[in-house]
Amino acid sequence: MKTILTLSLFFSITFAFAQAEKEVESQVEKLRLALIDPTVANLSELSSIHLSYGHSSGKLENQAQFIEALVSGASDFASVDFQDQTIQIKKDLAIVRHNLAADVLDGGKSNSIKIGVILVWQKEKENWKLIARQAYKLP
Repeated sequence: MKTILTLSLFFSITFAFAQAEKEVESQVEKLRLALIDPTVANLSELSSIHLSYGHSSGKLENQAQFIEALVSGASDFASVDFQDQTIQIKKDLAIVRHNLAADVLDGGKSNSIKIGVILVWQKEKENWKLIARQAYKLP
């Protein structure tokens, strides 16, 4: 009987983590798409009001600044690809790492970038929200 209970608990926990990973993966994909086609609504839905958004240049933005930069076109992504992504779940926190390869428009000129990114997501009520992002230059 103990074996059956232990196995049931193990499979329940495994299923819960797998489900959480799928939910986070879905949110990350929504973020990727929102970088290309940003709106106040989609970026607000994905990010926490406590967001700390760090760029590889060292620039830091809060949620309002992050949204404004994308919606205004100051940060203008023509295409974005997340490569070599990993997701780690710890209770209501998720750490996502990937390389971001993108074509950006800077003053009307196209430029390709490739940077490393770490994202921290937290489950708020029923939704995963981006609470921190830090980009860094790859070697």
